[in-house]
Amino acid sequence: MTALFPFGADPRSPRAESGGAEQENRSSRAESRGAITVGTEHVTALDLAHATEALRARLTAAGFPPGSRIAVWTQGSLETAVALVAGAAAGYVLVPIDPKLGPLELNHIVKDAAPLVAFAADPAAVAGRIAVETLPLTPALRRYDGPVGPTREVDDEPLLILYTSGTTGLPKGAVLTARNVAFNLDALARAWRWTAADTVVHALPLFHVHGLVLGLFGSIRVGGALHWFPRFAPREVADALRLGTTVFFAVPTMYHRLSEAAESDPEVVHGLRHARLLVSGSAALPQRDQLKLEALTGRRVIERYGLTETLINCAVRLDDPPSAGVVGAAIEGIELKLVDDQRRTLGARDDSTLGEIAVRGPHVFAGYLNRPDATAAVKDADGWFFTGDLACMNAAGQVRIVGRRATDLIKCGGYKVGAGEVEAALLEHPSVREAAVLGAPDADLGERIVAYVVLSTPTEPQVLQDFVASQLSPHKRPREVHVIDELPRNAMGKVVKAKLRLP
Repeated sequence: MTALFPFGADPRSPRAESGGAEQENRSSRAESRGAITVGTEHVTALDLAHATEALRARLTAAGFPPGSRIAVWTQGSLETAVALVAGAAAGYVLVPIDPKLGPLELNHIVKDAAPLVAFAADPAAVAGRIAVETLPLTPALRRYDGPVGPTREVDDEPLLILYTSGTTGLPKGAVLTARNVAFNLDALARAWRWTAADTVVHALPLFHVHGLVLGLFGSIRVGGALHWFPRFAPREVADALRLGTTVFFAVPTMYHRLSEAAESDPEVVHGLRHARLLVSGSAALPQRDQLKLEALTGRRVIERYGLTETLINCAVRLDDPPSAGVVGAAIEGIELKLVDDQRRTLGARDDSTLGEIAVRGPHVFAGYLNRPDATAAVKDADGWFFTGDLACMNAAGQVRIVGRRATDLIKCGGYKVGAGEVEAALLEHPSVREAAVLGAPDADLGERIVAYVVLSTPTEPQVLQDFVASQLSPHKRPREVHVIDELPRNAMGKVVKAKLRLP
């Protein structure tokens, strides 16, 4: 397959090659299959081909040829999803924008990426927020009645500029190419036996790798379909999972809410049981939620691990045996190793030696936009990308993430402790609903382990400290436990630990 997306040329167009019965069958499928569904609306693969040509024609006429950067406000509508696919297929460089961004981040992204034009399903809702003209999507995606040409091929030119969360300063624009995306999605399709028969169901935002690349682009690349929910509601998602052969992508927060809903709603249980594949990512799935869902539904949730800059590095395969906390081995075609503080390779595969994950392969991004210094800091001359994530590896090459080097490696009393290990132990206590652990400066220990917890039932901090000490090595016991009402999270449900450090 050379095209980024397989909907290709309109079989009825004079530019399409004759293919006999096989071409006719493809045409029939393209016209009838709901490629993208949002609410009660849906478009077919053939509709996407027409939308691609319509968008290309409008932009070219306005003086913006393929290769230009265009911004798309990722509002919760069918038009948004169609525009992202059409823009990519037509050969444009997409800059997805989160409508909830504050002015500082928003102005930085627009200045840095310099899109020539922006599109929005509801321009009035974002009017005046950026110094770039924002056009409505509805006329841009009107049905195109002329011939439909070939769509973008897989190449090494930029496809997406996705901005990182900005945990260490203003967000950086990660430039991903068509080859990065196509390689990664094809490898995942093999690992998960993901085919055109599958409909992906998800309620993830479309400005992030998980929802945009895996959920939207992945569905279209394999020739399948997507049922997207702009807002997450357990019952609605469960109902969608019962329709056909379905795959569900979600973050741990969503699985936690599904597990709670499943305890009282048999329809949620039924929906989860029907799904062919349940996948969790973007953060670690607590073992407690995993076991609870498995007990209620008989289905196992598998995990994967990735970054904006690398897409997906590891994934649990369908035939892998269950293993708590494991995100799988490196997917096909990707090299992965653990390194020490000096970036020297660690050969240990004992599931206990901590190291930073480094990866190399066709999935690694082209670099940070306008930031060669930042690119050089994480990607060496041999193509290795140093993720900043800490992990252990077992004899089978399966990876267990323990946290970020910048925030989750705690050097306590001469020991290196991964915050993720302590968080996982705290979550095993029945009174702990959520937990976040970090290191705080300590005159004696260097750093002391500090935990922040959200409780479901009142429990004394000392009880939780002793519980962790009974589950892990004594030096991993939190010296402080603070009870709070909720953990600060970003749009993907990840805990923002920097906010926990604030007074």
